[in-house]
Parts: sequence; C-alpha cells; structure tokens
Amino acid sequence: MTGQMISGGETLVRALLVHGADLAFCVPGESYLPVLDAFHHVTDKFRLITCRNETGATNMAEAHGKLMGRPGLVFVTRGPGACHASIGVHTAFRDSTPMILFVGQVSREMRGREAFQEIDFRAMFAPIAKWVVEVEEATELPGIVAEAWHKAMSGRKGPVVVSLPEDILSDPVEASEAAPIPPLQAEPSGDDIAGFKSIMEEAERPLVILGGSGWSEHSVHAIRKFVEQNNLPAGAAFRFQDLLDNRHPNYVGDIGIGINPELAKMVREADVILALGPRLGEMTTSGYTLLKPPKSDQRLIHVHAGSEELGRVYQAELAIHSSPGLFAEAISDLSLRQKDGWQSWLRAARENYQAWNTPQSNPGDVQIAEIYAWMRDHLDDDAILTNGAGNYTGWLHRYYHYRTFKSQLAPTSGAMGYGVPAAIAAKIACPDRQVISISGDGCFLMTGQELATAVQYDAQVVFLVFNNSMLGTIRMHQERHYPGRISGTDLVNPDFASLARSFGVNGATVEKTSEFAPAMKEALACGKPALIEVKISPEAISTQNTMSEIRGAG
Repeated sequence: MTGQMISGGETLVRALLVHGADLAFCVPGESYLPVLDAFHHVTDKFRLITCRNETGATNMAEAHGKLMGRPGLVFVTRGPGACHASIGVHTAFRDSTPMILFVGQVSREMRGREAFQEIDFRAMFAPIAKWVVEVEEATELPGIVAEAWHKAMSGRKGPVVVSLPEDILSDPVEASEAAPIPPLQAEPSGDDIAGFKSIMEEAERPLVILGGSGWSEHSVHAIRKFVEQNNLPAGAAFRFQDLLDNRHPNYVGDIGIGINPELAKMVREADVILALGPRLGEMTTSGYTLLKPPKSDQRLIHVHAGSEELGRVYQAELAIHSSPGLFAEAISDLSLRQKDGWQSWLRAARENYQAWNTPQSNPGDVQIAEIYAWMRDHLDDDAILTNGAGNYTGWLHRYYHYRTFKSQLAPTSGAMGYGVPAAIAAKIACPDRQVISISGDGCFLMTGQELATAVQYDAQVVFLVFNNSMLGTIRMHQERHYPGRISGTDLVNPDFASLARSFGVNGATVEKTSEFAPAMKEALACGKPALIEVKISPEAISTQNTMSEIRGAG
C-alpha cells in the first residue's frame, strides 16, 4: 500500500475495517461526505444503517455495543446533530458501554469563529465520554481509530468521541494502517482471592449483587457455578437482570427502582455483600440508603473494572480492581466453608422473590402482570427485550423472566426513548432472535420515527406501547407530593396502531387482557415489524400502588 494516495475519509473507513468493524449507524451530514463516499466502496464488507434522528442513531450504537461487547459505531454531523447524539453518549457513559461517536466538524481554518454549527466538542463531551479528540491531520486517523477503540474497550468500558474537521476528510494522504491495540482488563491477584475467601467465610448472611459491563457467556456461566455450589443468593443491580437466569434457584430479584420490599430488607440485613461489577449508584442503592456511604453497615467487597470507581462513593472493606468477568472466572471453582444458616437464608430469599413474581391484579381491563406472565411462558428463551424509562418498566422488571445472557437492553441512565432504537439495533445484529421493544406512550414518541428505520432495514421487531395518556412516572411523583394538582403530565396521543400502519408496520390495539396473546402471536408471525398498542388504566400507575392510593396518601 506504500505510495498509494487516498482521502482522509477512506483512510478512516479502512482503519475501521482493520479493527473488524462491519456495521455503523448514522444520520448523514455534509460535514463528513468523504466518509460516506468511502463507505460506498465497501458495501460488501460494511453495513451503514441510516437513522431518522441522531438520538436514535446513538441509542442504536449503544445497544449494539451492549449486545455485541465491542464498540458500537455512529456517525453524525456537527451542531444540532452532535447535540441530539449526546443523549446516547450519556447513556453509554453511565452504562459503561463501548461506543465510538464520529462527529463531522467545521474545517480547520474555520475553527474559533463560531462558524456554521460549530461547537467545541472537547468541552461539550468531556464530562460524558472517556476520551474526546479532534483530528488535526489526516495522517493521524489510523492511530486515532486504534486508540479510540482501545480506550472504549479497556478498564471501565465507555464512549469515545472523535471530532473530524471537514477538510481533513478530503485531504489526500498516503495509505497506512495502525494495528489494533489489545484492550487492557485488570484481573484479581492471589491476595485478592484469599482476602475475598476469608471475608465470605465469616459471613452469616452473604449476598451477591451482579452488574456492570465486561461479562461474557463464559463468565456468566462461571458465576452461576460459584453461587450454586456455595448456596449464595444473587440479585441483579439496576437493569442487569440477564446476568443470571431468573428461574435459577439462586436468583433473588432485581435491586433497583421499585425493589421488592423483602429484598430491600435482605440487603440491609446482609452482613457481607459481594458487589460484582456494578458501580452501586443511586438506583441500585435506593438513593444510597440500602448501603450507606461512605462506609456501609454491611462488610462490602467491591469488584469493579475501573480503579477510579473503587473508593469514590463507598469505602469497601475489600476493593478489587478487576473485570467482573475475569473475577467470576477466577472464583468459579472456589468452594467456601459455609455457615449453617446459608441454605435457609437463600431459601427464604428465593421464596420472597417467587411471591413477588406472582402476578398481582391492577385496575382496568388489561392486567399487565398477566401479559408479562404470558411472554415469559411463550417467548423464546433467548428473546431480547428492550425498554426506555418510565413507570411502565416496573411490570417488566418485576414479572418477566430473563433467561439468557444479553437478553435485556435498557438504560441505567434513565433515558426515555431508548427502547425503540435499541430493539432495531438488536434485530439487525441478531435477526434470528425474537426482539420485543417495550415503551410507554411518552417514551415511544421520543424516538417513534425510527419505525421508518425498522421498515427500511426489515428489522422485524415487535413494538409494545403501553398507553395511559400521561407521563406516568412524573404524574406519580406529582400525586405523591402535590395530590390532585396535575400540571404538564397529561398527554394527547395518536392512534398508535394506525400510526404504525402508516409506516408499513403491522398495527394492532389491545384493550382487554384476552386480546393480547392473539395480537402477539400475529405480530411474531406477520413477517414484518409490528406494533401493539396496549391501553391501560391511568389508575395502574405502579406495580405497588394505584393512582388513588398515592393521591390519598399524599
């Protein structure tokens, strides 16, 4: 290749191919036209998915990174494009998901003049990305791609932002390559394992909390083997419920928003907690009350991939800098000296989970828990379910059973609008798996235009829209703090099934529980994307309380 002259845009695309990339999401912009032209030459090797909004594009890339365990790639233009894209970057940062965002930038000679759509991306993205870099010369592109990939995948995984001045992408440059840099992941030392074993064997009421990124099929099997042979109850941190089959006798529930009160009590009563992978953020700790910082009442063993996280909020008795997956593999064959009460402690926790998981009725003609009970009994074990944010997710988290690794795609950042694009990305990546997108009415309309993307790329997702004609989470808080004083939370919605059909999507409406199963069977079999609008009573505001109960308590 020595002596061959190519554009900066082609240099960038070739660099991505060197790293094994074969898919990216984008909203095209004039600021990176040479890159789009370079993709035209490699359509046999690389698939470019055009989205309808940059928020959708970055959410798709984030979901792809979560699902595939390598950086999700996304291209957007400067100014408004980058601002829309920032939501997905924030989610990737909070969720520790590898992602690389490429942003077209004004030409180098235009910088600093507030040129058209100019933003200082290093300042803009610095708080929500692992690394932000602006390319100065086209010759730097192979090395920057290699470094960006390396940073996204090393330690605590996360997003990287690469700013591409428009002129460098058309500059001619001698073709060159930079080899991939192997990602760096810490693993536990012998002293770490010995200290862990010592603390665990002194426990009367041990509890494992699984979470974080950096897991694999092998490491998930390893931690299952470890908790099995040691009679340890294992819960999932907020939106990491697919790290242990929810049907497994050692699984005791999700430790997040709307936590089972009995499980919350168990977390408080535990004397030793192994937090394997999660950051132990606000959602997992119920506002830092289940474990009180800086020194929790429970003896805490905290394993995390990022050394900067250890000790930042909690002063663990034993802090172990390690990828959670590598730690799980290191302890998979470890047999602990168990105390007499461990089995009964586990049994009680599992019974509490099963009771919590038993469908409970809600106001209205649609029983939401029964819908999830039907899905857990009839969907494939490897079905992928995606969701955004809102009270509607409470029923999903409480009543569905995640059975296989990488079957839950959801934002720990609490970003609305995630479920629709995430499901499209999942179906594109895994076309042979069932993919179900779950949204509330408010959540859906934040990214609902991506139905067009689903149709364009034949992503046969089933989109469920739970419609109660309001922003349910905010309404719940309003009723709790300002009973009956409704402000800003009522919604006037379209006919979602008709809207879906206008995109070429199969559309159906469910107004009674008995209508759901036939509608879902038809949606799964129709051979194209499908949407089911599920109309629910506004009284069904949460899994634990009705609207009237919350208002009365307020």
